[in-house]
Amino acid sequence: MVLDEGFIQKCREAFNTFDQDGSGTIDTQEMKLLLEAIGEAPSEEELFRFMADVDEDGTGEIEFAEFLRAFEKQRGGAQELENELDTIDAFVALGGGGDKSGFVDTDRLIAVVKDEFGMTLKIERLIEELDKDKDGKLNFQEFAALFV
Repeated sequence: MVLDEGFIQKCREAFNTFDQDGSGTIDTQEMKLLLEAIGEAPSEEELFRFMADVDEDGTGEIEFAEFLRAFEKQRGGAQELENELDTIDAFVALGGGGDKSGFVDTDRLIAVVKDEFGMTLKIERLIEELDKDKDGKLNFQEFAALFV
C-alpha cells in the first residue's frame, strides 16, 4: 500500500507532537501519552507489547519510519478486510452463502459477467482454471481466486 504525501505529512506532525524531547524518536512514555490522547488506556503489558511490535530494530524507541510502517500496516489490514467483505457480498449475490458455504453456478457467473456487465474477457477459460473439482460450480475459495 502506498501512502500519499498528505497522509505522511499528518503522520509526521503527529509524531513530532509526541516526540516531546525532540530526539527524533518516541519512547515508551511518549507512546503512552500518544495512545492516551487517542482514547486508549493501555496497561503496562499492552504498552510493552505495542512498543515491541512497532520497534522493528529493538532500540526501545520508535523512529518515524517505524511509526509510518505501523500506520501503513494498519491501513493495509483494513483494506484486506474490506476486500474480503466485498468478495463475500459478490459470492452471496451469485447464490453462495454469507458464511462462505454453498456455490456459485458457473453458468450464472458467465451470464452476469457477459450479459449484465458486458465484459469481453474470456471468463469461461478463467472459470475452467478456477473450478478445481470440475463440478461446474465455484465454492468460496475458487470464487475468491477471481479477485486475487
